[in-house]
Amino acid sequence: MFEQTFKNIDDILWKDSGCSTELDYAEQSSWILFLKWLDDYEKDKETKAKLENKKFKPTLDKEFQWSTWAVVKDKAGKVDFNKTLTGPDLKKFVDEKLFPYLSSFRNSAESFDTLEYKIGEIFSELKNKLQDGYTLRDVVNEVDNLQFQSNEQKHELSALYEEKIKNMGNAGRNGGEYYTPRPLIKSIIKVIDPKVGETVYDGAVGSAGFLVEAFEHMSQSKSLTTTELKNLQTKTFYGAEKKTLAYIIGIMNMILHGIESPNIIHQNTLEINIQEIQNKDRVDVILANPPFGGKEKANIQENFPIKTGETAYLFLQHFIKKLKVGGRCGVVIKNTFLSNTDKASVALRRQLLEECNLFTILDLPKGTFLGTGVQTVVLFFEKGKPSKKLWYYQLNVGRNMGKTNSLNENDLVDFIKLAKTQGQSDNSWLIDIEKINKETLDLGVQNPNIIEEIDNRTPEQIIYEIDELDKQSSKILKSIKELL
Repeated sequence: MFEQTFKNIDDILWKDSGCSTELDYAEQSSWILFLKWLDDYEKDKETKAKLENKKFKPTLDKEFQWSTWAVVKDKAGKVDFNKTLTGPDLKKFVDEKLFPYLSSFRNSAESFDTLEYKIGEIFSELKNKLQDGYTLRDVVNEVDNLQFQSNEQKHELSALYEEKIKNMGNAGRNGGEYYTPRPLIKSIIKVIDPKVGETVYDGAVGSAGFLVEAFEHMSQSKSLTTTELKNLQTKTFYGAEKKTLAYIIGIMNMILHGIESPNIIHQNTLEINIQEIQNKDRVDVILANPPFGGKEKANIQENFPIKTGETAYLFLQHFIKKLKVGGRCGVVIKNTFLSNTDKASVALRRQLLEECNLFTILDLPKGTFLGTGVQTVVLFFEKGKPSKKLWYYQLNVGRNMGKTNSLNENDLVDFIKLAKTQGQSDNSWLIDIEKINKETLDLGVQNPNIIEEIDNRTPEQIIYEIDELDKQSSKILKSIKELL
């Protein structure tokens, strides 16, 4: 039923002139889904308060609660069409009253980690793009059919939402920045293996794929006590996201996966001067796929010891500084980082090798990230001791990857198995850091197990073969001329 509801929502949004792409569909359905979730969440809290004989104060004033404006029902649970807004009246209420009210929470909230602040952040940056109030009514009606109350319902909704995010990733252009293939995320997490009690951070959250998968991994790693589960939901996962659409999608994705108060802030991570990061700010685990390119402005670069316009290089400096001693990181980066000869690349490789134990590099094939031609690697490192041995794994899936033939978990089984012991195979090998060039620190992927065939032909043999090919070409051209 929920799957059909999601399809119906997209079909309705497609008809509205204000929505034209998968990104628009996700954005507009997300803010409406968020308000329906908030209503169900508050109902649960109210019920618990009554059972415990406690007072309950709703987050939103009565006028702005879902059951007052979205779908008004009578005592029998049937829709009261006389009190439920539609058409121009609904659009006017949403644009002129609801959004301004919700955006005001950003200034009135006590702190950034409260639900009120997140409501304010979301609705300060977003706007209702639906041009037709009747279309908006149809979407609201569909969303009202969804229930966020049981674990089964949340699980199904989270799976459907993940599919929506994947569709955004497949949409090309900017869509890919919101979606990292889930098989890759799961594999990175299995290697890093975050433990219950550790803090996990992503400074480029996107759709929060790393954080939700880390939550799944950690929550299933052992039998959790009530305190451990609460800490897992409230004091474990942290992150920041610069872009508004990604911020709301990340928040919604975490909520649907059971993290009801995500510690994600709406902020450009790179605006933080890394010299100001203190011990209290550091984390145990970092999992991320930061944006590539970007060409950050000079004032942003001033926040980092190694000046560069490459966004991913700035993020890598931030991550090294953000880790606790003994902390682990799994980060996706362009493969050119390993061998670029510019000063920033060499300096950053030097910092990484001297301050951290870079223990694994996973070389990913073309097509891992749909819609981009960028070739990437995953760096796995631990902060606090220098690198000595580096294990490479060159992923070879044996096919050309595309939308219908994307990366899957079976592709990474061998990598995960060998990563535990840094075993050697046709696709994996070890190098001694002491043996790399001390000036260039080139870490480029050079699989020693692939032996190129040597051409043993003599010059005379090569000339003879060229002459034979020329003769064949002449015969073919002669035949074509005779036909003409």
